[in-house]
Amino acid sequence: MAFISNGTTILDNGAFSVSLGGQILLATATASSSASLSFTSGISSTYDIYHFEFINMHPATDNTSFQFNMSVDGGSNYNVTKTTTFFRPYHLEGAEQTGDLEYTTANDLAQSTDFQTLADRVDNDADSSCSGTLEIFNPASTTFVKHFISNIDRVFGDSPIQAQDHAAGYANTTSAVNAVQFKFASGNIDSGKIKMYGIKGS
Repeated sequence: MAFISNGTTILDNGAFSVSLGGQILLATATASSSASLSFTSGISSTYDIYHFEFINMHPATDNTSFQFNMSVDGGSNYNVTKTTTFFRPYHLEGAEQTGDLEYTTANDLAQSTDFQTLADRVDNDADSSCSGTLEIFNPASTTFVKHFISNIDRVFGDSPIQAQDHAAGYANTTSAVNAVQFKFASGNIDSGKIKMYGIKGS
């Protein structure tokens, strides 16, 4: 006897098979005065989307940018060509201050192998950090370029400003991306945690 739901066989002669979907935690990297955090395994055709979560990334150096790059050779080189865009809404901590929306051309890349800024100007004050997410779509494809979207929140400045940095773009390669590295533009990652999840397509 078989039990079928929406065209998918769930139970057949006692054998149970079901895909629960959602995201699967694949790896966690924790920084402790680390120059960078790299994910050099687990990125393959198994998952269609790779989702990264950044939890309280705290720089050793003041007023520096949190960045990432990709690799097609297992992490020997992080130099994939990218075209990107970057913008942010922001608001001063004082309630009387108004916010604004800013397009930041200095953080765009145009066919560049440089590291892409995900969060600009992260302070190293004891209570400062940046947190957010990055999604890379179908990195193992050997047909399409690799799209990505990030969304990171941070507080910076002497008169604290809350900013939500948005970066998006594509890695202009049809080679499979199989490693990703994160770092600050200057100095070590003093502390913080990055989780990598895999999400299967429908």
